[in-house]
Amino acid sequence: MDVTTPAGAPWLIVGLGNPGPEYAMNRHNVGFMVADLLAERIGGRFKRAGKAQAQVVEGRIGPPGPLNRRVILAKPMSYMNLSGGPVKALKDFYKVPVSNIVAVHDELDIDYGVLRLKLGGGDNGHNGLKSMTKAFSAEYHRVRFGIGRPPGRMQVADFVLKDFSSAERKELDYFVDRAADAVECLVIEGLERAQSTYNS
Repeated sequence: MDVTTPAGAPWLIVGLGNPGPEYAMNRHNVGFMVADLLAERIGGRFKRAGKAQAQVVEGRIGPPGPLNRRVILAKPMSYMNLSGGPVKALKDFYKVPVSNIVAVHDELDIDYGVLRLKLGGGDNGHNGLKSMTKAFSAEYHRVRFGIGRPPGRMQVADFVLKDFSSAERKELDYFVDRAADAVECLVIEGLERAQSTYNS
């Protein structure tokens, strides 16, 4: 286990996205898609989290025994640019160390479907990460899901708020499934093992 992941502390896995059906299939909402799949895997359903502006599922990931982890899956309902407030409220309520927070998000500078896992670092212009870092610190884990750069002269804001293309959707379920696997590996076996397996 990484020294950065205290034994016994819960993990907070945050899928980043925007609430509302009009955003559901946007590239910017891939974090929500991964969180939904993880919730399905642990047999939970998202529900409103008390005073925090978020939906959560509580459960466990991993085999019985010392590798079994308590997790809180979360989807901030504040819109992407304000994700930090709800995440900090959940972090404080569940007493989660910053190093046990995982943000799952779209990443422009990585080819579509490619994953990169890391701990800490900059936000690379991603407003959800920027808000989280401002709310507590940058030393949380990231599972970065590549969406590639916008074609031609399309603005970044327009690109991330568009749905995945029909060609991309053919592989989307596979890539979301792989990203969920990467999150589970990170939480159960640590960052180095997850990086060696999923940083393609």
